[in-house]
Amino acid sequence: MLTYNLSSLPCPLYEGLYRCIREDILTGRLRPGEKLPSKRALADHLKISKVTVENAYAQLSAEGYVRPMEKVGYFVEASTGTLPPPLPQPPPACAPEPAQTWAADLTSNQLRGDTFPFSIWARLLREVMLDYGPELLKPMPIGGALVLREAISQFLYGFRSMSVSPDQILVGAGTDFLYNLLIQLLGQDKRYAIEDPGYDKIRKVYKAAGVTCRPVPMDKDGVRVDALDGADVLHLSPSHHFPTGIVTPIVRRQALLEWAENAPNRYLIEDDYDSEFRLSGRPIPTLQSIDHCGKVIYMSSFTKSIAPSIRISFLVLPPALMETFREKLGFYACTVPSFEQYTLARFLSEGYFEKHINRMKKYYREQRNQIIKLIQGASFASRVEVLAQDAGLHFLLRINTSRTDQELKALCAGAGIRVRCLSDYAIEERNAFPHYLVINYTGFDSATAPDVLARLEEILKTV
Repeated sequence: MLTYNLSSLPCPLYEGLYRCIREDILTGRLRPGEKLPSKRALADHLKISKVTVENAYAQLSAEGYVRPMEKVGYFVEASTGTLPPPLPQPPPACAPEPAQTWAADLTSNQLRGDTFPFSIWARLLREVMLDYGPELLKPMPIGGALVLREAISQFLYGFRSMSVSPDQILVGAGTDFLYNLLIQLLGQDKRYAIEDPGYDKIRKVYKAAGVTCRPVPMDKDGVRVDALDGADVLHLSPSHHFPTGIVTPIVRRQALLEWAENAPNRYLIEDDYDSEFRLSGRPIPTLQSIDHCGKVIYMSSFTKSIAPSIRISFLVLPPALMETFREKLGFYACTVPSFEQYTLARFLSEGYFEKHINRMKKYYREQRNQIIKLIQGASFASRVEVLAQDAGLHFLLRINTSRTDQELKALCAGAGIRVRCLSDYAIEERNAFPHYLVINYTGFDSATAPDVLARLEEILKTV
């Protein structure tokens, strides 16, 4: 009779019995053709339930170790006589490397927790769950919830002077997803052009997608049209360029539209990055609003204006291109949860978004002015120049120095200040922008500003 000590095994009884019998089969202690004890007899012998034995025998049979014969019993099958290799042990957990701590991190914008409208967002979310109920569990239309697309259409009309149908709007989870969607829509065989300098993540996305992508130099008015030879698609930010802050004037915009109109498969991707936070004057009209030939693809996002975790971005496609999208890529599902879409729709349509933007613009303007005032009143003011003050959530700080940009960054890092230079955003024009620091100030704690300026003053003594 088979005898096993099942109480010492760290697993259910039936699995322990299965393992023990399997090992006896594989090591030859139970030979091919040998009959196993009946389920009742083995259960009585091991003082376990008959169901436990049944489950163990069933697993052995399913894996081919034994063969059941109706009204006769279970018989051992032939085997290779080798045990399966033990499961690999997971590697020991490594202690995470301590994160670098900075007195000031000026390389990215950070949202302060007390600036997000938590109470309003939570109330709207509760209302959505009560009002829509089971409707929230249904699949979303490919372009996004109609109520959100209608709210975006109204927002674009009132804030960006754009008259677009909700049917032209395509909602997606972040601009990264939409970049890749556009590549599939327009074609990987197209030659893409990007601004130089420019937002470096765009270049990385195009490179990862395997498309031909080349930088195009800029002048004081934006992208140079005479440098676009050979390009099919131009990705640009004419209303609010990052990081230079350049606003493309109307004459250059018309020239860009004329370039796109001169070939049937040319398009302009207008990336309206951060446009809500133009801190002086009215927002600049979009390139899309003066396009009469269906050559501009407009894209924007709520990640900067509301919160990075609100991964809702959108495209406005020309009608003909939207038809192509539905034919070519209509199998895609909407990538934004219905809960967030309906909540954002109410946030827009009930006026909360506009109030939030106005409040944040005032907050950021005061924060920017305070920091610039401290810089202008510092002992090193004569050695620096503040530029692109109205560029949104960052400005440029030009330093009069003979040091290289790499040396400047190293000195700042040694003093606990993390910075990036304008040249870091350039590809072929790296030497055209020396000694410009890109100062992202939204996460800058004004309480620590005197300490940071004191550190910067020590740095400038050495340059």
